[in-house]
Amino acid sequence: MNDAAAAKRVHIIQGEYKVVTDPDVVLSTILGSCVAACLRDPVAGVGGMNHFLLPGSAGAMTSGGDATRYGVHLMELLINGLLKKGARRDRLEAKIFGGAKTIASFSNVGEQNAAFATQFLRDEGIPIVGSSTGGEHGRKLEFWPISGRARQYPLTGAETQKTVALEQRPVVPPKPIETSIEFF
Repeated sequence: MNDAAAAKRVHIIQGEYKVVTDPDVVLSTILGSCVAACLRDPVAGVGGMNHFLLPGSAGAMTSGGDATRYGVHLMELLINGLLKKGARRDRLEAKIFGGAKTIASFSNVGEQNAAFATQFLRDEGIPIVGSSTGGEHGRKLEFWPISGRARQYPLTGAETQKTVALEQRPVVPPKPIETSIEFF
């Protein structure tokens, strides 16, 4: 790959989203049980991707959880980011990826993530034009937001376990907010 092409690759990590209008940009991510939603407006020429760890709810976020881990938060940010760049809600289309059951002994959070993304998009009236979710192995995803092209590569067992380790990194609790006032 030449340097110009490499400069147009943007990697999305857990808890992030990105919206672009440049047709030469490719968004990429590595998924285990996490899910990436890829949305675009083909008429406005804008698209984006998010990468979330847990489905989440408004209650989970208000109880001190890290909002960037939750799909409900990242889905809203992605949609609003697209609308700010000229997309229209009635023209949005989506593809969803990820949601593998990477550890047999754990609950299937990947399946819950995929089900959440599907239901969220259905509730928002955004058609899903493609998806690849589930399975036992992670995947590397590339998405060209303007054209809507997506490509995935299955990960080996060892690559999947490295991805799972990243997904399970400890959550740093938020620092307490100082509520006292000191007068001089």
